[in-house]
Amino acid sequence: MSTDFLPVGDPLADLSPARRRGDEKALTTTVFDVIVIGGGITGAGIALDAATRGLSVLLLEAQDLAFGTSRWSSKLVHGGLRYLANGQVDVAWESAVERGHLMTSIAPHLVRALAQVVPVMDDTGLGSAALTRAGFAAGDALRALSRTSRHVLPGAKVISPAKTQRLLPAIAVTRLRGGLLAWDGLLEDDARLVVCVARTAAAYGARILTGYRVLSADGTGVRVVNESDEQFDVRARNVISATGVWAESFDPQVVITPSRGTHVVLRSETLKRPRAAMTVPVPEMHGRYCFVLPRPDGLLLAGITDIDEPGPIPQVPSTPVADIDWILAQVSRVLETPISAVDAVGAFTGLRPLVAPPEAPGSETADISRRHLVRRGDNGVITVTGGKLTTYRRMAQDAVDLICDQPCRTTKIALVGAGPPAPASATPARLIRRYGAEAARVAALADEHPELLEPLAPGIGVRGVELVFAVRCEGARTLADVLERRTRLSLVPTDLAAALPRAEEILDAFI
Repeated sequence: MSTDFLPVGDPLADLSPARRRGDEKALTTTVFDVIVIGGGITGAGIALDAATRGLSVLLLEAQDLAFGTSRWSSKLVHGGLRYLANGQVDVAWESAVERGHLMTSIAPHLVRALAQVVPVMDDTGLGSAALTRAGFAAGDALRALSRTSRHVLPGAKVISPAKTQRLLPAIAVTRLRGGLLAWDGLLEDDARLVVCVARTAAAYGARILTGYRVLSADGTGVRVVNESDEQFDVRARNVISATGVWAESFDPQVVITPSRGTHVVLRSETLKRPRAAMTVPVPEMHGRYCFVLPRPDGLLLAGITDIDEPGPIPQVPSTPVADIDWILAQVSRVLETPISAVDAVGAFTGLRPLVAPPEAPGSETADISRRHLVRRGDNGVITVTGGKLTTYRRMAQDAVDLICDQPCRTTKIALVGAGPPAPASATPARLIRRYGAEAARVAALADEHPELLEPLAPGIGVRGVELVFAVRCEGARTLADVLERRTRLSLVPTDLAAALPRAEEILDAFI
């Protein structure tokens, strides 16, 4: 079956202010086939799956697209070395299959091959090196079985100390014995993936509304409140909750164990601009790794913690200083020059919605499976939670299968922006990376105002056209929507501060 692509510039894919007004008018006059609660990657994936099966769909999100956990990931589309190490072969297999779909059919413009190296140091035990090598070999076998070509993801291999140093120039060379090299998928940006999925769902007829909080739900509809504090009921034949760590709000029988995952943001030059990701086994913690991931915007992400986070769930989790210190200490074990919190330019924390097995309450979150849960509660609401970003499409398929007999199509539905970008030598590389086939369309917003193609501030890659496009076509409604979730400037607070004055000028002048 061939892949279906959207026409570049298809107005049906634009989450414009005019589109929003039309969607709002339909709220109280339509009985939807399905209402989806939650605008993260799972909710957006469900909206797309249902819409492409011909169902009438309404997605309701209390804040903004990708407001919650979906924007706090490691920005990887990965096959799951860690899951193999923990014996979760089924999770690793599902991840490998979904990674292949994303890299070849669904979002090849947003996911690229990333080299990852596990350095073998003079204190690396033979057992640890052998286990990692076996894991890479098993992961490569899963890649082959999932029909992902070596042209997309090359095979794993042992590399020399010299090659390891070329890829990881900050490594402690005097202690280096070699390296183990494998390949995985690097996501341009997790929030951008969510927006692209939501826009593609809109192109197939889904109505996407942010700023609508669901107060209560059952199998026949929901009661919502908008930002004007107006409450009303919306009717539906089915309701699906994709609310992540807040899943218990709509089905108290679902037991969620939130896991705190922290990342530290560094400048690439801090580690001499590595050309590959560095993965470091954590001593005395079987199957646990820390990593440093090179980002396409001159940043590095170091992570990650996996710590139980009991108590009330905040809208935006704070980052404990202890998490930053622990991550950088683990990474520093293999570096020539250790790094510390003073080298960090930012940090963020997300809460993973892990589904705790009833027979093992209170387990360490690192040991809880990343399998997802799909169940219909006593109130008729279907809950989808658990899982991980890479497998969002499969989670959505399993949920929609409960309410629709039509076959799933999403393995061959390309997201908006997929396809070769139009030849335009003057288009900034950042726009091509982030918008794919729509890059020239975004750049064209500067045809009458060339200053919109200039960076917002020296040393910052974000262009003014991105802000205008975010509001006109991507459903952004506030300055925070634009800076925190469409451009991701807020990942580095000093960059945000430098860009803020010009960003405010542009939004005031052009929106």
